[in-house]
Amino acid sequence: MILEERPDGAGAGEESPRLQGCDSLMQMQCGQLQSRRARIHQQIDKELQMRTGAENLYRATSNNRVRETVALELSYVNSNLQLLKEELEELSGGVDPGQHGSEAVTVPMIPLGLKETKELDWSTPLKELISVHFGEDGASYEAEIRELEALRQAMRTPSRNEAGLELLTAYYNQLCFLDARFLTPARSLGLFFHWYDSLTGVPAQQRALAFEKGSVLFNIGALHTQIGAPEPLLAEGAHRAVEAFQRAAGTFSLLRENFSHAPSPDMSPASLCALEQLMMAQAQECVFEGLSPPASMAPQDCLAQLRLAQEAAQVAAEYRLVHQTMAQPPVHDYMPVSWTALVHVKAEYFRSLAHYHVAMALCDGSLTEGELPTHEQVFLQPPTSCKPQGPVLPQELEERRQLGKAHLKRAILGQEEALRLHALCRVLREVDLLRAVVAQTLQRSLAKYAELDREDDFCETAEAPDIQPKTHQKPEARTPRLSPGKGPDIFHRLGPLSVFSAKNRWRLAGPVHLTRGESGFGLTLRGDSPVLIAAVVPGSQAAAAGLKEGDYIVSVNGQPCRWWRHAEVVAELKAAGEAGASLQVVSVLPSSRLPTLGDRRPALLGPRGLLSSQREHGCKTPASTWASPRPLLSWSRKAQQGKPGGCSQPRAPVKPALPSSSKCPGWL
Repeated sequence: MILEERPDGAGAGEESPRLQGCDSLMQMQCGQLQSRRARIHQQIDKELQMRTGAENLYRATSNNRVRETVALELSYVNSNLQLLKEELEELSGGVDPGQHGSEAVTVPMIPLGLKETKELDWSTPLKELISVHFGEDGASYEAEIRELEALRQAMRTPSRNEAGLELLTAYYNQLCFLDARFLTPARSLGLFFHWYDSLTGVPAQQRALAFEKGSVLFNIGALHTQIGAPEPLLAEGAHRAVEAFQRAAGTFSLLRENFSHAPSPDMSPASLCALEQLMMAQAQECVFEGLSPPASMAPQDCLAQLRLAQEAAQVAAEYRLVHQTMAQPPVHDYMPVSWTALVHVKAEYFRSLAHYHVAMALCDGSLTEGELPTHEQVFLQPPTSCKPQGPVLPQELEERRQLGKAHLKRAILGQEEALRLHALCRVLREVDLLRAVVAQTLQRSLAKYAELDREDDFCETAEAPDIQPKTHQKPEARTPRLSPGKGPDIFHRLGPLSVFSAKNRWRLAGPVHLTRGESGFGLTLRGDSPVLIAAVVPGSQAAAAGLKEGDYIVSVNGQPCRWWRHAEVVAELKAAGEAGASLQVVSVLPSSRLPTLGDRRPALLGPRGLLSSQREHGCKTPASTWASPRPLLSWSRKAQQGKPGGCSQPRAPVKPALPSSSKCPGWL
């Protein structure tokens, strides 16, 4: 892979642009929330360690008195854990504070909290890798390592905007570069990556870089939800919210399809599927809210009211599917109870809202004979009807009034049920905005029902049919803008990934002094970045200096030239004159078993260095984090083919193919 050219060492001084997405004050409210979540995570981690120690002591001792004391301590620790998890659920299930500033009163959205992580020291393993496998002084890359650590520290508290997304994406791309340059399937960096579960707060740790990549990708999706949740759901605000939730759904879909064997519940396939459905339902809700500005809606506009009814029915159908998924194990075991309750409330609320808009169309709208077939397509068969034919829209005013009352009755019952479900959840009871929205709609429905009701009306109200779900804009999951393998590489000075990457092994030779003979240097150069010695004349000065066909020139007269073009190297050699030139080259070695760090032999780590076994690669996940042991998080290569979210490097022979534009100037 030929990367973007830039001067050697340029990666060490670009810290400020990459960290623009980190808000130093963490935007006050967002920062306070993240701080509370971090404190809860630390307390949960401490309690889990205490519980693990108590369980080990209980199994090891045979003293009954000690067992009783340990059992009492375990019950105390479990109670503390339950209280901490409930507190974390309240933070996850709370209404986003940004929504209170919007002009229109709307139902609150569910933003997803970011996964928290601990600080990480990259210095020791990266310096050792650079020294052992690249033959360079690891201490000379101190600036690059500090830049990587600063980037990771900044991405822990991204700002809630596009700059924050760019910050997370930049770090994700750097992880792809690290994966391609340093790792192999048989070796890891030797670091433990610590991350806390976003839903339960339970810690998990792995040596697999894939776990770090997956966690960052999860936070990209979570940040999209935090961007979309506080948007005012009118006009452009609704459009931006739809885009944000679609990106979030696409991120969780990418994570579910490409990463497997997650060590924490929030990244399990079942959980990611539920989150993807939730984001699509919220995007559908934003589509509905963008169509229904209350101030400009004309009650007499029958077609508009019926379109809103079908849009509301579509939102209700989406939320019913989400509720069914959340209510089933294993998602039910770790999904916040307040989320499940809120989704259930929304399903009832929007179904009742669909009946309300149909009632408004029947009672206040004006129907023409040509529009009747269109209106009849809005209705489904009544729930208890056995007739195969669909309902017929009444043409008489009195019949329409009766049908309108029937829809209002179902709307009132649904809104009362939504209020009842809201009151059952302790967390939702604290969300006054949600209750206010449903109560306000209920008052409108009751007022309209009282207007239609008559004292001499003794006819039994007919049963209203269901509403046909339909939308003019079906949201689709959209892949996040990742572009792995592109952009600036922090460790750019190590050389192009096409040669100086994990899939190759080489030997560093030189510097050797090369002088010009009667027929020149006696070698042919070809290609760019780095320049390849394509041929060496037997008996020439180049052959006498030990240069061989297939070597890559990495230094000319003490100047690093791994990123030089063909013409630049040729010009430098021609300018050497009779004194000759000092060259340093690398010879690519045949592929073999890549040694570990303890072997202390030059080698590189492969781009597909994703782990598959806890026993082999030293994964450590606390025993209390999950009941059953699982293998490490890994990248699914089958799903990776053709997917835009992966960071894969093409499998190439030991000697990379030369570009078609390479020039061969002849013998030097």
